[in-house]
Amino acid sequence: METSAHKQQQQPEGGKIRNLPWVEKYRPQTLDDLISHQDILSTIQKFISEDRLPHLLLYGPPGTGKTSTILACAKQLYKDKEFGSMVLELNASDDRGIDIVRGPILSFASTRTIFKKGFKLVILDEADAMTQDAQNALRRVIEKFTENTRFCLICNYLSKIIPALQSRCTRFRFGPLTPELMVPRLEYVAEEEKVDISEDGMKALVTLSSGDMRRALNILQSTNMAFGKVTEETVYTCTGHPLKSDIANILDWMLNQDFTTAYRNIMELKTLKGLALHDILTEIHLFVHRVDFPSSVRIHLLTKMADIEYRLSVGTSEKIQLSSLIAAFQVTRDLIVTEA
Repeated sequence: METSAHKQQQQPEGGKIRNLPWVEKYRPQTLDDLISHQDILSTIQKFISEDRLPHLLLYGPPGTGKTSTILACAKQLYKDKEFGSMVLELNASDDRGIDIVRGPILSFASTRTIFKKGFKLVILDEADAMTQDAQNALRRVIEKFTENTRFCLICNYLSKIIPALQSRCTRFRFGPLTPELMVPRLEYVAEEEKVDISEDGMKALVTLSSGDMRRALNILQSTNMAFGKVTEETVYTCTGHPLKSDIANILDWMLNQDFTTAYRNIMELKTLKGLALHDILTEIHLFVHRVDFPSSVRIHLLTKMADIEYRLSVGTSEKIQLSSLIAAFQVTRDLIVTEA
């Protein structure tokens, strides 16, 4: 998975590297270090080796390797000395209004590289945060200076990029990472950092990060720092996510206790563990799919839960919505009894 050169490269600056967040410390440095989307990587590698790199548009959820991919490409294309003069990288924290597109970006793209063959590279990270006007201005710049500059746009939401820009780029979608790809990489980091991690801890990490490598590493580091060992319980406690046993208890109370007892028990558990109703709802939703309810009852319950989730996202009182959730389950219980 890792190249030996990459490992050696990390050792010399021991003191400086020790303080880095693991996300940056273990960021892939070359295209070979990247663990996912091999088909995309091989295509980009081919573009580079044939010296025919088009304008790129990389999109997909966060933590899937978009920025790492293009930075690795840039490192492969340019030597350290020429990196600064050949690559312009701007992200959402930089000002990227229409003036910047007409100013620095335009002047960078329009100046020719003397004594150097090849093209310059402009990386616009988080391009979906750019205004419509800036994107429209960029359209002309991309067309005009294709001869000596390549643009690479990176974004999370493709729909926020205007169609005119999309049609000028070769698009690649980076999907969420699969557990099979994430586990070996997490194991490598755990081994390097001497983290005491259990098997259920690893499963919990992969489940909670849902295909986002950055999130997985951040949870791993914070859990390790807070508890010294990474198990299912410490991972869930660190992220404030309800444990499976808690969800089983909540379901049990809602279906088998009277309203007042269920409400009191759940409120106590929420206060004790600092759980958010939204997280509880998400977990219960998975359980409802697994439990063998009659179909009419399940449909009724899922509709009610969808309403509650919507109301929570608008910012309503958690207490009232919790009452509504328990009420929906009590109604369900009565429906099951009458159907039986």
